Amino acid sequence: MRRVSAVFFVLLTALCLGATAAQAVSPDEVLPNPALETRARTISTELRCMVCQNQSIDDSNADLAKDLRILVRERLTAGDSDEQVLDFIVARYGEFVLLKPRLMLSTILLWGFPIAALVAGAIVIGVSIVRRRRSPVETTPLSDSEKKQLKKLLAASND
Repeated sequence: MRRVSAVFFVLLTALCLGATAAQAVSPDEVLPNPALETRARTISTELRCMVCQNQSIDDSNADLAKDLRILVRERLTAGDSDEQVLDFIVARYGEFVLLKPRLMLSTILLWGFPIAALVAGAIVIGVSIVRRRRSPVETTPLSDSEKKQLKKLLAASND
C-alpha cells in the first residue's frame, strides 16, 4: 500500500510541476512558420489583455486579446521586427498594454517619487530632532512683578 501511495504522490507531483498556463491561442491563429510563431508567442506574453488586465493576450480568451494576437501575427508576417510590433501596439493602445513597462522618465518618476518622498521625510525628521537636541528651550527667570502676580493668582485660586 505504501508503494502505491508513493507512486501516486510522485506522479501527482510531476503532473503539478509539469502543468503550464493554459494558452488561449486557437489553431487557426498559429502561423505555419515555426520561427515566426515563436516570435509571436514571445511578443504575446509581453502584452496585457485590455479586458482581463492581469493576463497576457497569449493566456486570455477575450475577443480583444484574440484580435491583438492576430494583429501581432499580421505585423510579423509583414516583416516587422519584434520591437516594431511592440511600438505599433503601444502607439495604438498606450504604455498600459505592456505587462513590463519600459524604463522612461515617467516610469522613473512613478516608481521613484514615493521613495524620494520617504527619504525627504526622514531627512526632515532627522534635522528637526538634531535641532531640538542642540538648542534646548531656554527659560528666563520670572521678574519680581511676575512673581507677585503669580502669588496673587495662586492665592485667588486657593480661595
